[in-house]
Amino acid sequence: MAAFGLAGGALSLVAVSENVTFRVDGVEGDAYVLRLHRPGYHTLAELDSERTWTAALAGAGMDVPVGVTTNGGRNYVEVAAADGERRYAGVTRWIDGTPLGRVLSEADADEHLRHFDAIGTIAATVHNQSSGWAAPDGFTRHALDVAGLFGDTPFWGRFWDSPLLSRTERRLVVRTRDAIGAVLDRYGTGARTYSLIHSDLHFGNVLVDGDRLAVIDFDDCGFGWHQYELAVVLAGHPPERFDVNFASLLRGYRRVRAFPDEDAELVPMFVVVRALAWLGWIEQRPEHQRPGRVEAHKDRACALCESLAIPVRNATRMASTS
Repeated sequence: MAAFGLAGGALSLVAVSENVTFRVDGVEGDAYVLRLHRPGYHTLAELDSERTWTAALAGAGMDVPVGVTTNGGRNYVEVAAADGERRYAGVTRWIDGTPLGRVLSEADADEHLRHFDAIGTIAATVHNQSSGWAAPDGFTRHALDVAGLFGDTPFWGRFWDSPLLSRTERRLVVRTRDAIGAVLDRYGTGARTYSLIHSDLHFGNVLVDGDRLAVIDFDDCGFGWHQYELAVVLAGHPPERFDVNFASLLRGYRRVRAFPDEDAELVPMFVVVRALAWLGWIEQRPEHQRPGRVEAHKDRACALCESLAIPVRNATRMASTS
């Protein structure tokens, strides 16, 4: 806190997850977020790059975290934590609001669809900025390309090695991984649908304050397909609501950025990608493994793999002719 000019501020815990997050109420009445980053997840250069991009998004008019630097102009300082652990600490200005998921917990279907529409517009605004933005020299973030999702060492872990998978389930998951990887190899990483993305745009990372929506937690941002961004928004909602939710999301997205049908047709496949990636992600984070949670997700991921068998063949044919 002293490094960021906040000595004497009041510190209160917000969340303990892979990162540890505090609120700081400064002596002059301003509020801030102090975040201690998970060790080994990002290098200092990657964290600085996250801050560079969020500053560019803020400059484009988006409500995103605004960074605070130290008296020496640094974005982060390294600090000692428990048991000799070292973490990078960073500070941003506090954004007032309530997580969208909490706001919608008792909302009706129309209210849900209105917010899917709004998040579609937010996602498209992010993609407009990143697709037309020239990152400065030294900018570095991970890539959620074929290697980053399905390679030998994917960014979020080898999901096909999950001990929860039976032998039959593992064969299904590997078969699906290989089929989707072939589609994405053919599809490519053109600027139309591949750029920097938030990559974790679920309802917990959107804050509501009246009519204002702000996007937080860019810890997972990186280079990826725009369809993955939309799949994250759609994942975790009842399957029977997928079509109407997706239609609203697309309507909002297309209000500010083109998204041809042939690109939109791949979004259901990316819902499967998200489910598989999350299986690898959760294996690395025992603090999130509540009883029954991972097993239920594994079952859902396998069901999605089964349902995608025919769409993947269709997508392969579509990608080979695009």
